[in-house]
Amino acid sequence: MLVTIGACATAGGIQALRNFPGGETFLPTVYPHPEHVETLATATPIADHVPVDFELRGCPIDKRQLLEVVGAVLNRRKPAIPTGSVCMECKCRGTPCLLVARGIPCMGPVTQAGCGALCPALGRGCFGCFGPMETPNTAALATVWRGHGAGHRELLRAFRGFTGYAEAFRTESQAHEHADSHDQG
Repeated sequence: MLVTIGACATAGGIQALRNFPGGETFLPTVYPHPEHVETLATATPIADHVPVDFELRGCPIDKRQLLEVVGAVLNRRKPAIPTGSVCMECKCRGTPCLLVARGIPCMGPVTQAGCGALCPALGRGCFGCFGPMETPNTAALATVWRGHGAGHRELLRAFRGFTGYAEAFRTESQAHEHADSHDQG
């Protein structure tokens, strides 16, 4: 059984930013001597190369979820990991919706639960660290963000975070990459 653990293994992680146009510009920002760094041409999820039985998402992963997966594997059962959105975790915590109540951009509506809605509980919009939830409506979220004044550049950055190479986030970010040349917002 193969279980991938964390955003790097399940979605390519921050390294996958190199897969997008202009991604090479990050190397000198992160490393003082980028000429000494050797990398593969692209960073991709493990599932792009071999069959994966279960993906434990997050950056960082949740320790309770890790224990659940280990217990499930040992007992030969399916792990009971939430598949809903971070919004559901906000509701369970009693955290008011930052997007609706305060107009703060938040990836919670399209991000898989698992973090306990930590960022929204601290007054910060969700970064999308656990990747896209099952069937996320990223276009609808982008429309709501645009209604709150977010431009294509802001949407591009939001969908290219820790899990930006996951298919749903990658596709949405690419829509704003092309629109960015027409709209500098």
